[in-house]
Amino acid sequence: MTELADLVLVSSPIGRLNDLSPQAHEVLEAASFWIVEDTRVSGKLLKALDLSRQMVVLNDHTPPHKKEALVERIKAEGPAALLTDAGTPGISDPGAELVGLCREAGLSVDSAPGASAVTNALALSGFYAQRFAFVGFLPRKPGPAKKVLEPFVDSTFTVVLFESPHRIDKTLAVCLDALGDRRVAICREMTKMHQQIVNTTLSELPSESEMLRKGEFTIVIEGERRA
Repeated sequence: MTELADLVLVSSPIGRLNDLSPQAHEVLEAASFWIVEDTRVSGKLLKALDLSRQMVVLNDHTPPHKKEALVERIKAEGPAALLTDAGTPGISDPGAELVGLCREAGLSVDSAPGASAVTNALALSGFYAQRFAFVGFLPRKPGPAKKVLEPFVDSTFTVVLFESPHRIDKTLAVCLDALGDRRVAICREMTKMHQQIVNTTLSELPSESEMLRKGEFTIVIEGERRA
């Protein structure tokens, strides 16, 4: 393979291990060390690939001075691979800030693209989503959550968001209150053994027996339809 950039963003599996591309495998094997969101999650990938690499944690709790120190380490020991727990790093995780710091420091940055829960859910929804907005995880309190959704009340943009199984019902109720009744695709455990895609409306959510409140959820809400 060609010489790696100082920092390579590696898209990790969102479910099945074979989501990992051959290029991503090569990068992970060639990298001097991995920068990960959670060593327990990335450790499973490390074991599955039968590799031994030091993992450095970068998450929402990493202070600025440690991020700066990480840039210096990449300078000295790179190439480094940046992974998130699932999917494409830098999307709704602190990896984006590290990319910016590396570029400011004159380091080269590249990617080994692959799985993304956002685009996979959009494709599975069946909605016309030429224009869409990804809002990550909504704030926990209804007021701030509605504030995030406010720009989409009269918008044709499809909205994509993430949610945990414990908050899925509350979040969808807030979406109904903020946006009105719309078609929604609830994508649970994508690419995994228990994958489930429920196409319904915000006012008619599936019961617990119809859709378990377990696993990872990506929600796709159709934009305002124009006559």
